[in-house]
Amino acid sequence: MTTPEVSANGGTTPPTPRVTVQFDRPGRVYEPLEHLGVRYAIDGIDAKRVRAVERSVLWYTEGKGEEDLGIHSFDRIDTADKLSSAVPTGSFAVRLPTSPLSYEGVIVKVRWCVRVRIFFAGGKDFVSEHVFDVGRLPPARGAVERIA
Repeated sequence: MTTPEVSANGGTTPPTPRVTVQFDRPGRVYEPLEHLGVRYAIDGIDAKRVRAVERSVLWYTEGKGEEDLGIHSFDRIDTADKLSSAVPTGSFAVRLPTSPLSYEGVIVKVRWCVRVRIFFAGGKDFVSEHVFDVGRLPPARGAVERIA
């Protein structure tokens, strides 16, 4: 357990949580329909103050236009008996879908990630995201110069 730091005004600042994630595949590259396995560890918290943990696998877009988000897998753990096996360490596995594939475009990007969200007593929460790739699409290139 990490103790709170004392601030300059004599108050206490809660410690910053740290979530480390270990993927079951070196390089974090998966093919569609493969299984993704994850082990995680949560450090820097008082486990007794955790009220819930959410573990999810999702994709989102970045770039021009509207940003999209799709939840592929979601698991909320909020009962005392299950929290003891999810905090401070845990693991889960999911089968990935056929699409969308990860994509590094010039205008838009599609990213996949594992998200671990921790809810504390008092209403605070902490989110940690860890990116991985689905598929092996080559990155897009910029505009090709015209030869005159």
